Amino acid sequence: MLAASIFRPTVLLCWLAAPGPTQPESLFHSRDHSDLELSPLRQAKPIADLHAAQRFLSRYGWSGARATWGRSPEGPPETPKDTALAEAVRRFQRANALPASGELDDGGAAQAFSKRTLSWRLLGEALSSQLSAAEQRRIVALAFRMWSEVTPLDFREDLAAPGAAVDIKLGFGRGRHLGCPRAFDGSGQEFAHAWRLGDIHFDDDEHFTPPTSDMGISLLKVAVHEIGHVLGLPHTYRTGSIMQPNYIPQEPAFELDWVDRKAIQKLYGSCEGTFDTAFDWIRKERNQYGEVMVRFSTYFFRNSWYWLYENRNNRTRYGDPIQILVGWHGIPTHSIDAFVHIWTWRRDERYFFKGNQYWRYDSDKDQALTEDEQGKSYPKLISEGFPGIPSPLDTAFYDRRKKLIYFFKESLVFAFDVNRNQVLNSYPKKMTEVFPAVIPQNHPFRNIDSAYYSYAYNSIFFFKGNAYWKVVNDRDKQQNSWLPTDGLFPKKFISEKWFDVCDVHISTLNM
Repeated sequence: MLAASIFRPTVLLCWLAAPGPTQPESLFHSRDHSDLELSPLRQAKPIADLHAAQRFLSRYGWSGARATWGRSPEGPPETPKDTALAEAVRRFQRANALPASGELDDGGAAQAFSKRTLSWRLLGEALSSQLSAAEQRRIVALAFRMWSEVTPLDFREDLAAPGAAVDIKLGFGRGRHLGCPRAFDGSGQEFAHAWRLGDIHFDDDEHFTPPTSDMGISLLKVAVHEIGHVLGLPHTYRTGSIMQPNYIPQEPAFELDWVDRKAIQKLYGSCEGTFDTAFDWIRKERNQYGEVMVRFSTYFFRNSWYWLYENRNNRTRYGDPIQILVGWHGIPTHSIDAFVHIWTWRRDERYFFKGNQYWRYDSDKDQALTEDEQGKSYPKLISEGFPGIPSPLDTAFYDRRKKLIYFFKESLVFAFDVNRNQVLNSYPKKMTEVFPAVIPQNHPFRNIDSAYYSYAYNSIFFFKGNAYWKVVNDRDKQQNSWLPTDGLFPKKFISEKWFDVCDVHISTLNM
């Protein structure tokens, strides 16, 4: 068994590698032995180079048809070979329950759990004497949630299964504890130790405190660190990382560093999933000089929860997802079909759609309106407010350039003139006619999940499943005149452009 320690003067956290021999390896001052590798096991002959990988994927049907991207005699560009290879590798990885990185690697073999739903339990016979049982469970659940916010892992507290069936068991002890071969050393040095793919023990001689305290040792920070080890992460020496060897005293609202996120995703892959709707929420603010500034926030909705996306940092907000019921008031709390923001010189109106109804939202009061200016109640029937539009919808978005709302229903598109309050005479049309594919057959065709105009990218995106298509914009046309107007670029994976939009277990949604 390999042991690793992290130091601050008289402060130590420990990581014990995968279960095996019971005698820990000796520690040598500040050297981190968590980075030592286990002896390689007998295994199949590895694929040695890029050509061998291409032959393997092609021979066993993973490559599929070769896409084209780049300039061809007719004009369109051809797909770089490395992009096609990455897609083939990703298909192979998904089919074999490996992290879908698209890279030729060992798939995290012997470093990560092979399943994506993991159970945990805080042992009732090994609780801390310093915090209430409820507080301990809440802190541990929050620590697991912080990792699930950036990975496709689902952590579930299990109080019923036999102990041997629980994936990760946690407990507190002093000195010789819980039958562990490594004794704790009393206050001031080793805070905790963990086994890769195993259990976590905390030294109850330490003064553990909740995250709201500015005294003592943060149980949350120590738990997040040790869970990182259990999941397969070694120490890192980057300042700000939760996996650095030295414990840093309490920090308000600490979160996982970019390096921590990328390291855990190297083992378990990125989060992928569908969205009910996505949109930018425009708001007006006054700066210190009294000038009106227009700002926007990006939101993703799925099922009964939502994420705010920080475009500047290219990630979701720390602490998301949040229940729709908590963050939005008076709209449906589950499976919203579409959001539309009509924004002209005269109008500034926001609508949510679900089923055969729609709701208007008041941005200033942060709640849905209960009635319009004439005293008529909301929600209203879509057929009344938007004549000629079918329901339920797949999705919709407002095109400010054309002052049209595009409504999507199966394979059809309805262009709605907001000034005349009617569908254009030539509509509905096939989606492939209004938004043609840049590359033939590379198109969602029907039943898209969301259509979204991004102010961060000044582009329209269509989402379906875990993929997106970008709509050709004016700048694209200026650079490549051969591109079709409102054409769809080839699909890509949502997780390659928008990061860390991850589910968490429903029991932790309100934490």
